[in-house]
Amino acid sequence: MKAITIGSAMIDIITLVADESVERMTMHNEAASFLLLEQGRKIDALSITSHVGGGAINTAVSLARQGWDVAAHVRLGQDLNAEKILECMGREHIAPHYVTRCTDCDTGTAVMVSSHDRNATIFTYRGANTRLRPENIVDEMFTGRDLTYIASLSNASADCLPVILDKARAAGSLIAFNPGIRQITSRTGELLDALARIDILILNRVEASALVPGLSARLGAFEPREGPHFTGPGVPILLRTGLEAVGFSLSLMAFARAVRDLGVRWLVVTDGAEGAYVAGKDGLHFCPTLKVEVAGTAGAGDAFASTLAGALAQGMDVPVAMARATVNAASVVSHVDTQKGLLDAAALARLVTEMSDILKTRMWSSDVKASA
Repeated sequence: MKAITIGSAMIDIITLVADESVERMTMHNEAASFLLLEQGRKIDALSITSHVGGGAINTAVSLARQGWDVAAHVRLGQDLNAEKILECMGREHIAPHYVTRCTDCDTGTAVMVSSHDRNATIFTYRGANTRLRPENIVDEMFTGRDLTYIASLSNASADCLPVILDKARAAGSLIAFNPGIRQITSRTGELLDALARIDILILNRVEASALVPGLSARLGAFEPREGPHFTGPGVPILLRTGLEAVGFSLSLMAFARAVRDLGVRWLVVTDGAEGAYVAGKDGLHFCPTLKVEVAGTAGAGDAFASTLAGALAQGMDVPVAMARATVNAASVVSHVDTQKGLLDAAALARLVTEMSDILKTRMWSSDVKASA
């Protein structure tokens, strides 16, 4: 199986700080927490390490370790960080043919400060990741590719999306897309226009909520499309509460139906430690997370999304794909960085079998009106 991933390449500088060294403030009404860093103070860290990351590289490594023949299209600067990323691609057997270089900006860099629950605050310099160019998206990138995985496209790089979709579709590639929150909020109309050409749309809860107002404006009143808010013991949170943003609210089932009516085959919504959902032609599937000791949450979404997309591209059933994705994401959060925990195909298959009693998916049937 062959894949290409498109999006960002980063150097992640990860700083672990002891809980007692950084104060945390939680806003219960806003469901948000803040790390308070004292101005002018030097804080001892437990560790400061540097790693290769970024959406396109993380997902390429994930697929390569599972046995895929993978290429990555990313843009790098002319600096030492770029060489580190190319070295990583070499070690992981990721084809570098479609890497381009930027002469007037540096390779993307992120600084992560992690404390308390290890859900890091991230300072991001996107750099060359904002400079992908439509003219560099060529037909041969997609020839023979079973899967095209599009990670978040930063700033002007989002201009490449229509070209990527057209060429990947013409090549017969399955298309998975994981847009970031900025792409959703600043280019909502473009994203909604693109859904008819996307097979797998992958969002987290915050991103899905951000799409609700635009979806409402596009489709008009939602009353005829309303789905139920489920109740009862054991019903996962998003099925009970639905999605809400700036005065617009929608049940998860209705949101899934609306997105699929616009052409998406599988809608994926992840909710962190609360599990993940996949909506397909037969209904809405839910898989819980595995309880592990969390060393860092960065990269969990990339691991889940790439593993799920790869499994679906190989024809696996949704419950099997979700179980594999859940196992890989749990392995990643057991490590500080975004790639060390990524598993190979044999390890995934073994762990899914060993944990079959825990990884039981549930499905809620619906009358979702969408393409098969």
